[in-house]
Amino acid sequence: MYSEKEQLKNYKSIGIMGGTFDPIHYGHLATAEAVLHRFNMDKIIFMPTGHSYMKEDDVGEKVTPNEQRFMMTALATIRNKNFLTSRIEIDRKGKTYTVDTIEELKKMCGPDVHIYFITGADAIEQIMSWKNPEKLFSLCDFIAVTRPGYKKNKLYEEIGEIMGKYKGRIYYMQVPALEISSSDIRKRVADGQPIKYLLPESVEEYIEKFGLYKKPVKSEVKFMLDKSVMQEKLQSSLSIKRYIHTMGVVKEAKKLAKIYGDSTVVEKAQVAGLLHDCAKDYPADLKKRLCKEYHIELNDIMKEQIDLVHPFLGAEVAKREYLVDDEDILDAIKYHTTGRKNMSLLEKIVFIADYIEENRKPFEGLEEARRLAYIDLDLAMKFILEHTIDYVEERKLKLHPLSAEALEYYKNK
Repeated sequence: MYSEKEQLKNYKSIGIMGGTFDPIHYGHLATAEAVLHRFNMDKIIFMPTGHSYMKEDDVGEKVTPNEQRFMMTALATIRNKNFLTSRIEIDRKGKTYTVDTIEELKKMCGPDVHIYFITGADAIEQIMSWKNPEKLFSLCDFIAVTRPGYKKNKLYEEIGEIMGKYKGRIYYMQVPALEISSSDIRKRVADGQPIKYLLPESVEEYIEKFGLYKKPVKSEVKFMLDKSVMQEKLQSSLSIKRYIHTMGVVKEAKKLAKIYGDSTVVEKAQVAGLLHDCAKDYPADLKKRLCKEYHIELNDIMKEQIDLVHPFLGAEVAKREYLVDDEDILDAIKYHTTGRKNMSLLEKIVFIADYIEENRKPFEGLEEARRLAYIDLDLAMKFILEHTIDYVEERKLKLHPLSAEALEYYKNK
C-alpha cells in the first residue's frame, strides 16, 4: 500500500473523486480520466466515503462494508498510474464531512497544491447545506460534471448564486454519456443479469467471489430449541464476562455471515457463535469427567492444557444439552480455537469472530485482523493463526497440532 503523505507532497494539482463506489464502475473511471486531462491534474484521488456497517444510503439500501468498497475501488484504479485510492474517509471514526477531508488532505500536500473536488451536477444545489461551506470553498474548487443533455440553465443559476455568496470557483464539465449507475449494477446482480463491460473485470470477479448484491435466500434451518431458550440456558452456565464475550461473537459472526454467506449461514453462525464457549467455564474436573463420558479422546497436549478441551467438549454439549444436530454448527464450535486445514465457511466465520469481537481488549494485531476479516477470510485466518502461534510460543505453551496444520494450509492457499 502506498504512503499517501509521501506521494501527495509532490503534487501541485489533484482532483478528489468522492463517492460510495458501491460498486465503482466505468462511468466513474471515464469521468475521472476526462477531468484529469481537461484540468491537467497530477493525480485523481478516489475517496470512498466512510460508512459504518449496515448504514443506509440515500435511497434506503444497505451500504456494503467499508473495506469491501475500498478494495473494489483499489482494484479498479490500480492499473492507472494517474489514479490513487485513499483510506482517509474509510478510516475516520464517526461522521464524515467533506470539509474535514479536504482540510486533512491540505496538511498532507505541499503548500501550493490546487485541489479540485469533483461532484455530480445534482449535488451542487446541496453544497450550501454542507458543513462549513465557506471554509470548504477556501480550501478547494469544485468541478460539476454532467452528461450531455443535462439542463444547464438551472445549474448555471445555482453556480452563480454559490460563487456570489462564497466567492468560490465552480467549473462545469460534460462527460461521456455512459448510462451506468451503481444502483443499476446492484439490481442486475440481484436479478441474475450480466454486469460484464459495465465495470472492470477485477471488480466483477470480486463481487462474484464475495457474493455481493445477491438476493438473500430464505433460511430453512430449524432447531429443536429456540435461540432465545438456548441463550437463557447458556446465560446461567457462563460468567458475566464470558457471556458478554459470547454475545459479541454472535454479533460479529452474524455480520461476517451476511457478507460471505446466505441466510442459512447467518442462522447457523448465530447459533455456533452463541454456543462456541458453552463448556468454557466448566471446572477442570468436570471437563475431564465429561470427556471420558462422551468418549472425547485427549492427546497429551490437551491433558496438560485442559482449557484446550472446551471446544471439543462444547460441540458435544451443544449436541446433547442444546439439541443441535447440524454438523456444520458442531464443527464450527469444535474447531473455533485450534482451527484446522480446509475449514468450512462457517468454521472460519466463528473462528475469526471469536478473535475480533468488539468486546476484546486491545492487543497487537487486533485492528489488522478486523480489517482483513472484511477483505478476505483466508487472509484473516492466516494472520490470526500466525499471531496465535506466536502468542503460544512466547508463553512457552504447547501448540495443538491442528493449529500448525491450519497455518501451513493457509500459507499455501
